[in-house]
Amino acid sequence: MNRWNERYAGEDFLFGTAPNTFLVAQRARLPQHGTALAVADGEGRNGVWLAEQGLDVLAVDASDVALAKSRRLAAERGVRMAWELADLSSWDFGRERFDVIAAIFIQFADPALRTRLFAGMSAALKPGGVLLLEGYRPEQLGYGTGGPSEVANLYTEAMLRGAFADLAIEHLAAYDAEIHEGSGHRGISALIDLVARKPG
Repeated sequence: MNRWNERYAGEDFLFGTAPNTFLVAQRARLPQHGTALAVADGEGRNGVWLAEQGLDVLAVDASDVALAKSRRLAAERGVRMAWELADLSSWDFGRERFDVIAAIFIQFADPALRTRLFAGMSAALKPGGVLLLEGYRPEQLGYGTGGPSEVANLYTEAMLRGAFADLAIEHLAAYDAEIHEGSGHRGISALIDLVARKPG
């Protein structure tokens, strides 16, 4: 937690204030009303955008510094949402709580923690709910434009298919693209996107 507080300590927003491009591209998949969970939402760029779409958003993160910035961003944008300071290695996702779960670049998680997070997200989706996940592929290590330095924390198509076998995969794409998200993610990047829906 201290490491993330240090990363978020500057006045600027580490990953910018604009929402993630993949998330915005999925706007048509969002319900008009409902509950949304923004996993490890940091300074709030994605959770605030989800709130702007009319969703009842809970943003969870391990950094109180980041959540303070998220509150400031929400106030500036004129939206209400909820925040929870939590260690995701022990946080209870609950069951069938959320219509939407957004997990954007949550690759601080090693394989053991990732297994817990993915299972928690699957359980927490309501029937018919949608998971929106974006991350880096192993090829990202060669680009060095953001993300973890541990290959074990990166995603492949086979891994995501296996991890979310209980969900209906509506979209899964691996590709390279130029991204500009603050100073934290900048340049050509090896990305992978997943849209998966809970049957029901």
